[in-house]
Amino acid sequence: MKKVDLYTDGACRGNPGRGGIGAVLEYKGAIMEISRGFRLTTNNRMEILAVIEGLSALKEPCEVTLYSDSKYVVDALNKGWIEKWKSKGWRKADGKPALNVDLWQRLLKLLAVHKTEVLWVKGHNGHGYNERCDYLATSAADGGDLERDEEFEKNSGRI
Repeated sequence: MKKVDLYTDGACRGNPGRGGIGAVLEYKGAIMEISRGFRLTTNNRMEILAVIEGLSALKEPCEVTLYSDSKYVVDALNKGWIEKWKSKGWRKADGKPALNVDLWQRLLKLLAVHKTEVLWVKGHNGHGYNERCDYLATSAADGGDLERDEEFEKNSGRI
């Protein structure tokens, strides 16, 4: 399997608000960057979507080291929260519905394809690729051609 490093970040201008994702994939010195902007979403949705977009860019199963500054994403993956939510019908330990189920379901399908190690990095701390992902995400959120996060808008009653 090819070994790929994936760095991701999500950003939101307000929460909810304009959002963006940034992802950088590195394979043997070759770099691929991904960014997208959304007109109305949440920061957590952007953090998850950045991982989804990065993994989706891979054309074959890979050994991936994922770096994220999102404790929400890292803990959900490393502490098994997603599997627990799924086993309880997408309910959290307190019985309340889990959030962002549409994205977690998409991510689980991708994680089944790739062998993924998930590592947390401190955000805004001078880590080059994390800073680049932040720039990509915030630039996308500030851009003019923003997409709709239809699932968020539907679930929040905004459409």
